[in-house]
Amino acid sequence: MKIFPLLFLSFAISATNCLAFQDSTESASVDKKPKMKYAIAIHGGAGSSPTRFSKEANARRAASMKTALKIGTDILRAGGTSLDATEKVVLFLEDDPQFNSGVGAVFNAVGSHELDASIMDGSTKACGAVAGISRVKNPISLARLVMTDTEHVLLSGRGAEMFASNKGLIMVEPNYFDTEATLKAWQRARAKVGDRSSLETKGDEALELVDLDTGSYMGTVGCVALDSNGNLAAATSTGGLTNKKFGRIGDSPIIGAGTFADNETCAISGTGMGEQYIRNVVAFDVAAQMKYRNVSMKAAIDDNLQNRLNPGDGGIIGVDRDGNIYMAFNTQGMARAAADSNGRYEVLWVEPQAQK
Repeated sequence: MKIFPLLFLSFAISATNCLAFQDSTESASVDKKPKMKYAIAIHGGAGSSPTRFSKEANARRAASMKTALKIGTDILRAGGTSLDATEKVVLFLEDDPQFNSGVGAVFNAVGSHELDASIMDGSTKACGAVAGISRVKNPISLARLVMTDTEHVLLSGRGAEMFASNKGLIMVEPNYFDTEATLKAWQRARAKVGDRSSLETKGDEALELVDLDTGSYMGTVGCVALDSNGNLAAATSTGGLTNKKFGRIGDSPIIGAGTFADNETCAISGTGMGEQYIRNVVAFDVAAQMKYRNVSMKAAIDDNLQNRLNPGDGGIIGVDRDGNIYMAFNTQGMARAAADSNGRYEVLWVEPQAQK
């Protein structure tokens, strides 16, 4: 797998449909733009290029990202909160089996599912997260209840599921999350790499384990938003890595690693090899560079992708306090979408009619 250098962050989709790094249009003229009333960015996971997938799979993924963007934008345009927008967008994606969160979550090494999620309110830095759950239909809603209805930040496993049941959330059997595509991917992984996890099978070897009719091998979902009150929020949800060790927890439920929001700086959601995001505290580092080094969100995200994460590790989306959006990745592709009150409205994935 050839990883394109981050020098090509501004490239658009090429004639061969290979996604290069894509960013928002931050510029020196930002002060001349009307004040942003709202802004939102969404990712559906970093990983392989859409050229590896079927025309039908790409059409489905683009359609889902478009629907997710509409859900979030409608909430924000109507004056809703960034917390509501991020939760509802992620909840929708959790219910879509194309993505690795909720139904469609990947199988771990013992053939089960362990889901993680987190959400953060940039206005107060309140946050909630859950890890290693297998019986809650929508982990992101449980993460929000941990934030609002407990004195804690992170609940895991059986305790998190008991809390969810007591709060009346929809509970499911673990096989609810099964899909034929993720089962096939796990079976191929077991046949090819045995007990090795996706952490040990990067590059082309990992991509060979993907079901090419469905999508990325890192299908974590996330959403960041700025609302009309100037409040930022971020939310992330994942099923982890195919064939991951039983009990493994990645960056998605770790505040500061895969998710972070602070009204003084930005809201961030990451996708990729979670261990690297944890080691480098990526989401927080972006905000910290903005606050203490006085750099732009774009510069801070690029620095993490170039100098802290390894090529092929994943992607990052962000919205800053002024409504600037930036989305970048160092894999072959990342499903993503963005909109703001100044007229931006786009889904960045291969258009189905462009497929050969």
